[in-house]
Amino acid sequence: MADTPLPEDILTDDEPQVFRITDEMPLERLDKVLAQLVPQHSRSRLQTWIQGGHVLVNGKPAKLRQTLREDDVITVYEQPAPEDHAFVPEPVAFEVLGETPDWIVVNKPVGLVTHPGAGNWSGTLLNGLLYRYPELLQVARAGIVHRLDKDTSGLLVIARHEVAQTHLVRQLQARTMGRQYLALAHGRMLAQGTVDRPIGRDLKVPVRMSVDSLSSPKSAVTHYQLVSVGEYGGSNISQVTCRLETGRTHQIRAHLASLGHPLLGDTLYGGRAIEGATRQMLHAHQLQFEDPVNGGSVEFTAAPAADMLKVIEQISWK
Repeated sequence: MADTPLPEDILTDDEPQVFRITDEMPLERLDKVLAQLVPQHSRSRLQTWIQGGHVLVNGKPAKLRQTLREDDVITVYEQPAPEDHAFVPEPVAFEVLGETPDWIVVNKPVGLVTHPGAGNWSGTLLNGLLYRYPELLQVARAGIVHRLDKDTSGLLVIARHEVAQTHLVRQLQARTMGRQYLALAHGRMLAQGTVDRPIGRDLKVPVRMSVDSLSSPKSAVTHYQLVSVGEYGGSNISQVTCRLETGRTHQIRAHLASLGHPLLGDTLYGGRAIEGATRQMLHAHQLQFEDPVNGGSVEFTAAPAADMLKVIEQISWK
């Protein structure tokens, strides 16, 4: 068989896997045959390799729905999964408010994903932490103790070694770590209150969390206190602080929405966007924890992001 030049983007340092179709094998579509030949990889991943030109049939880039014939030679250049590159140091911008040999407190900006996951395997806070603090490669999850939603700004504590991480996680579990958020919600809320309702994945809308019609519910407790009431466009707006006892996904967003007071800009939970509020108006502005090595209480405060401050200035506060 004559040599056929390979596209440069499929050349790798690893030797490819080569298979020959025999008369004992079913003459089916390429992706189905590959699923039998390399069963350790999912059908969707194999299809991605085919579409990317990483699978050859008789030395030529294969087609997704190509039907194989006897004596066809399949060459497979295995490609790393996106998650294989998740823990790679990358220069990512974020503000550090304080650090010791044991912990780091950062002020996460709006739009930055905390930890790699589906659809966000790079460019996360974790990648930036590994770039700025290489020793975090030795700590599980690069020392990340708790997370914030992509479009929620504010304070996070990062452990710099395993002992500190264990201590800080135990504070979270014991509900002794203080986390207070500043939120802008639709309507006039009560002076104060507590939402004690389990949260789980919404059965109808998988990207949402819910207190009703939910899957795998987990206990969730949010305390809120009214700071002030204002008006914008003829509607009441409440500025509240929220203190968490638990840290469930979308907890404040789902809990306040369950009260009929979704966050401004949080269209996923029924909130409306006003000028400048193109994401949920939520900011983790206070963080308190016990120093995991030296003892004593440590506390940080951070002002809301610029877009949230601009929204606050637009509201006529009473």
